[in-house]
Amino acid sequence: MPRKSRLDAPGLLHHVMVRGIERKPIFADDQDRDALVDRLASVLPETQTACYAWVFMDNHAHFLFRSPPAGISHVMRRLMTGYAGYFNRRHFRHGPLFQNRLKSVLCQENAYFKELVRYIHLNPLRAGAVSDLKGLAAHRYCGHRVLLGKSPCPWQDAEFVLASFGGSLRASRKRYNDFVKAGLTMGRREDLTGGGLVRSLGGWDAVKAVFPSKESRQKSDQRILGDGDFVQSILNQAKENLSGKYLLAVKGIDKKTALEKASALFGVAPEWVLAKSRQRPLADARSLYCYWAAKKLGVSQPELARELGMSSGGVTHAVNRGRRIAMKNKYILDG
Repeated sequence: MPRKSRLDAPGLLHHVMVRGIERKPIFADDQDRDALVDRLASVLPETQTACYAWVFMDNHAHFLFRSPPAGISHVMRRLMTGYAGYFNRRHFRHGPLFQNRLKSVLCQENAYFKELVRYIHLNPLRAGAVSDLKGLAAHRYCGHRVLLGKSPCPWQDAEFVLASFGGSLRASRKRYNDFVKAGLTMGRREDLTGGGLVRSLGGWDAVKAVFPSKESRQKSDQRILGDGDFVQSILNQAKENLSGKYLLAVKGIDKKTALEKASALFGVAPEWVLAKSRQRPLADARSLYCYWAAKKLGVSQPELARELGMSSGGVTHAVNRGRRIAMKNKYILDG
């Protein structure tokens, strides 16, 4: 069964889970854990990504992020690719470290924010890594300790989390701790990992996505955690994006079309757009091509990076620059 596209938009809340391949450990010791902490401290501020909760377990990790302008996939690619390279070099190993792609569940904030913070931070207790709340408060690799003021962590937005509990700093910390304590008897919360929730549209087959039937409603979607209205709005937005790609495909508009149109608009040859020149007309045409290919045709950024001989960060920059060029000049990929 083909995997579904990731749902995302700047400002949305994501519960992200990464797991070791074949459920093998992703940390051998605290040096490895510190290495990922250091990478988080670098990548999150650079990408303007807010983190509200996190925990490292032996073979997996959980995060509660707010999606930045570049998207949650961009952030996780930087985090996980860099860490996997470090881990392989240090431990003299080869091959993938993480299991397939990461799991990301888009969450309705007003209904699930505090529940998710608690769920993520209780992982060490549920797994037996610590024996009680006192042990959890001392756990170095869990955001719970940060929220209690036991340890500084500049890249975790503790202030935002505690504000959701109201009152003074001291009062909000007590209310948060009481809230976590109340969750001790709840066990594993399958309802907080996506699925089993209202889904408002059916399969993601291109034609059905453009013309969904009434019979396709009220099904679960493991990419979304929220009530019916929230799921409906997210899927409607995703449907619009997919509809656009489908309609362009029906008209025979593909990567070659996008490249030729971007080249023509700037009066340059298509083969030069694919080269690495930074001269202004070529760079502008290349950026517009990247934007159309990635955002209008659904071409993956890794594919564009290979085609253009660029880094993933370079492609992301080009896509964002291309978006600005298209909006400023009202360039449209059509016909």
